Amino acid sequence: MNDYRGRFAPTPSGPLHFGSLVAALGSYLDARKAGGRWEVRIEDIDPPRCPKGASDTILRQLEAFGLHWDGPIRYQRTRNRAYAAALQQLADAGLAYPCSCSRKQWRDYPTYPGWCRDGPCDPKAPLAWRLRSDLGLRPVVWHDRLYGRQCLDPADLGDVVLKRKDALWAYQLAVVVDDADQAISDVVRGVDLLDNTPWQRQLQAALGLPEPRYLHLPLVIGDDGQKLSKQNLARPLPEDERVRPLLHQAVSALDQTPAPALATAPVEDQLAAAIAAWDPTRLTAGSTSVAPNWPAA
Repeated sequence: MNDYRGRFAPTPSGPLHFGSLVAALGSYLDARKAGGRWEVRIEDIDPPRCPKGASDTILRQLEAFGLHWDGPIRYQRTRNRAYAAALQQLADAGLAYPCSCSRKQWRDYPTYPGWCRDGPCDPKAPLAWRLRSDLGLRPVVWHDRLYGRQCLDPADLGDVVLKRKDALWAYQLAVVVDDADQAISDVVRGVDLLDNTPWQRQLQAALGLPEPRYLHLPLVIGDDGQKLSKQNLARPLPEDERVRPLLHQAVSALDQTPAPALATAPVEDQLAAAIAAWDPTRLTAGSTSVAPNWPAA
């Protein structure tokens, strides 16, 4: 294997759906085509949203589709010490601050106005920690392998939360710390996370961490035109013989052209063909695909 390290990092708030499959498959194919590693990280930093058994279901679903990972599973719930050290580094550099404001207080503003930047407005209230987006790297410029040159100012997006008032870690800080710790070289994920990249690049720069390459994949939508999500009760992936045609449709959703005869082939054969033929230049920026229906068990 070379220095390519990819990852799939689902939140175990429920089973995977077809959109999750497309994201996992895209990152898997990209890693395997490069001869690199593909790892799985369970982003379980929000226990109230993670029902018991959801992580195990996700891992079974990945295995049912032949998406076998390298190395041990990383669970973010075990990473409190690393996140705390990163937050302390940011605070020492004046790039993170405690905030007492509630979303209700600033609901009339497009982004959080930074009222607590010079100290909490209510020191006795529960405190979150926010990133000083106005003091970090600005603007943030990076190249996306599908969407090309990107240039955004994190200050226009507001001071993102790094640690919540309930003492749970927020996604932006945790994902940056773990991508660096796992030496992830390539982040392949859905385009709905594209606008998270400026904050993550700002954090990488502030913490002295390497910048991975990015490839943001087209979205999968439902019949209603909305992005598939667990919150929208997207249909869970099966774990039986129905995976074969679904895997074939997932490869097609990535703008690849698998042979029609592969639709009934074993997942191992489908994946071998998809890896050999993987060509991310076939992806179309801004495109979407509609999730298929599949028969009940």
